[in-house]
Amino acid sequence: MSDITAEAGLVDRAMRRMTSLWRDLAWVVQRSPQASNDFAEEFRACLQARGGEVSARNRAAALAERYRSLDEAGRLGFLRALAAFDSDGAAVTHAIEKLSAAPDAAVRAIALAGLRRALEPPRLKLLTAFAAIPDGVKFLVDMRAELLRLKDHEPPLQAFETDLKGLLASWFDVGFLELRAIDWKSPAALLEKLVQYEAVHRIRTWRDLRNRLDSDRRCYAFFHPRMPDEPLIFVEVALERGMAASVQKILDEKAPLQDVGQADTAVFYSINNCQRGLDGISFGNFLIKRVVELLAAEFPKLKTFCTLSPMPGFRAWLDKSARDGVALLTAEEEGALSTANGDATADFAALVKERAWVKQEALSRVMAPMLIRLGAQYLLKEAPAGRAGRARDPVAHFHLSNGARVERLNWRADVSENGLRQSCGLMVNYLYDPASIENNHEAYVGDGQRAASGALKRLIRA
Repeated sequence: MSDITAEAGLVDRAMRRMTSLWRDLAWVVQRSPQASNDFAEEFRACLQARGGEVSARNRAAALAERYRSLDEAGRLGFLRALAAFDSDGAAVTHAIEKLSAAPDAAVRAIALAGLRRALEPPRLKLLTAFAAIPDGVKFLVDMRAELLRLKDHEPPLQAFETDLKGLLASWFDVGFLELRAIDWKSPAALLEKLVQYEAVHRIRTWRDLRNRLDSDRRCYAFFHPRMPDEPLIFVEVALERGMAASVQKILDEKAPLQDVGQADTAVFYSINNCQRGLDGISFGNFLIKRVVELLAAEFPKLKTFCTLSPMPGFRAWLDKSARDGVALLTAEEEGALSTANGDATADFAALVKERAWVKQEALSRVMAPMLIRLGAQYLLKEAPAGRAGRARDPVAHFHLSNGARVERLNWRADVSENGLRQSCGLMVNYLYDPASIENNHEAYVGDGQRAASGALKRLIRA
């Protein structure tokens, strides 16, 4: 089979159905297909545990099954009703009054505990009830993905999403996660999920997938015990001699296998978050550090740990700078560009848009150092509006905050359509030097200092 995307889609749809265990639990709460959407009454019944804890769990399972069967409008109604189960304002006011009137430390401590109870919205208990059913944690992760999509247009859902994020952050603490290696012998359903979740460099065929899991490659993922078949995040690694400068060479299915015994560099070339509902709950930094430890133990000859990373915002920054009238080139560069293009009024922004350097080798030789210099400026100097200490590029921010160093920019490192569109084909090597990771992390997070190689710093000064 030449393309497995369609098959992966079928697996995804199958995994979205309720498991038979859910149906076994839910049958106790009989409902007609035409039952009203008065979710509030059902939520109250679940909260009050009418009929005992087993009945409450059965109701939670039935509610979850109903939610999965609803159309988009029905799900929005469900989420609105659940969001409405907020803290009781009168009870909170009364608890604050008791705290204010507390005559001593002992009474104050009791009043504080009462205030905390009053502030806790009843929907948290409902969410915990959902978590207790089979596949309930995955159900809540998917529910938060829905909330993230809707909350900007539905203000009442914003506090609800914050509550759910807090729960998931505690449940998905890195201490609860399991790091597992994935190889060609892993279950087919798991391999299909790699295809489904790979967003950096799409996996197109079974042969492509096998190449990424061959003997000179490694793949590791974090799993949660309540979602044992669902990767949370995974990283793909190539074992190489020297720092890789082209992702097409790494992904070349016809390339000979590397002798892993001679490999001196581990190249992290694709890192993918798999669960939209866990956005903002970070464990990518822990994944990289754990994988570095595992690889160093397995291959003592490895001396360099680096990435080959995209620059997804670079082209957009170039375009915006040109629209804003920012002078991107020096006078010397403008002269060299005009000469190479045979046009005294050569428009750099237009040449970038037209990708003129892709087919014109002479123009490529002239534009390469200009784009590399601008790439260095983008990574090391540019920041989002109002956030001077943070890198503008999201991938750069991720690696810099994890303690990496911006080591090298690579010309024509990704000549795929996506690579040309997003970053003019440039890719970055971020270096993870175990001896300086902590210092780099503290300098970036604390003072906004971006660690970089001497070569890139010289480009910026020039």
